[in-house]
Amino acid sequence: MTRFPLGIIALIIVSVLVYFGLAHRILDRLRISDKAALGILAAMVVGSFIDIPIAFGRVDASINVGGGLIPIGLAIYVLTKAGSRKEWFRTLIATGVTGVVIYYVGSILMRGNPGGPFDMLDPVWMFPIIGGLVAYIAGRSRRSAFIAATLGVLLLDIFNWIYLLTTGTPGRVPIGGAGAFDSIVLAGIIAVLLAEIIGESRERLQGGPASRGRDPELLNNLENAEYASSMGIKEKPEKQGTGPRKQEAGDSDE
Repeated sequence: MTRFPLGIIALIIVSVLVYFGLAHRILDRLRISDKAALGILAAMVVGSFIDIPIAFGRVDASINVGGGLIPIGLAIYVLTKAGSRKEWFRTLIATGVTGVVIYYVGSILMRGNPGGPFDMLDPVWMFPIIGGLVAYIAGRSRRSAFIAATLGVLLLDIFNWIYLLTTGTPGRVPIGGAGAFDSIVLAGIIAVLLAEIIGESRERLQGGPASRGRDPELLNNLENAEYASSMGIKEKPEKQGTGPRKQEAGDSDE
């Protein structure tokens, strides 16, 4: 009997949580509405069955719509909502670091040390757990962690594709497809959950979001009233009663 894809099961569970409003806070941090999230999740499920062939060299490659194109597009969208250039830079660095770590574990440690500690866990779980942990540590914010984890796992397929092309080795690379789809979905979920749990704990311990010493550009980008309300950020009253209101606190996304 064919195993039902773990990634699709995870997407269904997340869809139920979103539908009942249990993931509203996390979606606010990612600047995604509930309706948009449900649409994206449905598109990922349907797209997981669609592969687009890529004719390039001797490598039989393809990119999966649900596990490749949609995660890339979603990551780019979330990145455009970053509060500052510093967060942009940190997210890109975190993505690269995550991809390199996963590639090192999968291609060097696991292959070069069969029967070692990294063989104790299925790669479907190994890569998301490593990706989620590294992505959060390197990116720190919820947005950065989500982007770095999903694209970091996706980079494993891209690195493999580049290797086959540069060495002239024939092979097949389903970018974002097969087991990679499960790992990409799980990595994004694990990274966001880690960021939410740790970030929320830090905020409660320090008595609320920190604003002192935060990037002024980041503070100026926080003008979404609904987002501010969900974050518990107080707004300054306008002296003249007109114009947009600025918030006192910075992005507590870390």
